[in-house]
Amino acid sequence: MGRLLAAPFLSLALISSPVPALAGQLVVTLAATGEELARMPVDEGARWSVLWHHSVDGYEVEDIYENAGGTMLLKRSHLPDFGAGLGHIPGRGRQISDGEGGYWIEDIDEPVPGNAYILRPGRAAVNHRLRTEGDEVSLTALAEHQRVRIALEPDAQEPTTAP
Repeated sequence: MGRLLAAPFLSLALISSPVPALAGQLVVTLAATGEELARMPVDEGARWSVLWHHSVDGYEVEDIYENAGGTMLLKRSHLPDFGAGLGHIPGRGRQISDGEGGYWIEDIDEPVPGNAYILRPGRAAVNHRLRTEGDEVSLTALAEHQRVRIALEPDAQEPTTAP
């Protein structure tokens, strides 16, 4: 009789066991050589931003990404104005006012193909930056006018097993 009762409890224990979060690393490398320039931790559900100053008008633009189960997902963008090269693409998220003359594009929820993309950081006045909850790195200071690859990679730590 003890065996019949054990099976449901074992199943319940397996279902309710905590699943480890998919930790990741944002890795910035030079596209031409693969040389690593920066590495920043981003846990499952964590968000980070790529920020820069608009090259003509000088205001700050921000794209916000999330580690969604190990996938780099573009979540939202903030655009303080309808400047050159900026705007909302109908069908790609929804545009709402930021209350200060600019706007947010919310609910983009677009996976980045291959969990990586290439960016060419602009001059010092543009100052492309990568910001996580605990850190900020100037991509312009590291590689002005060079192609860099920004990638979400799985955490390098090996999973541990119970003895």
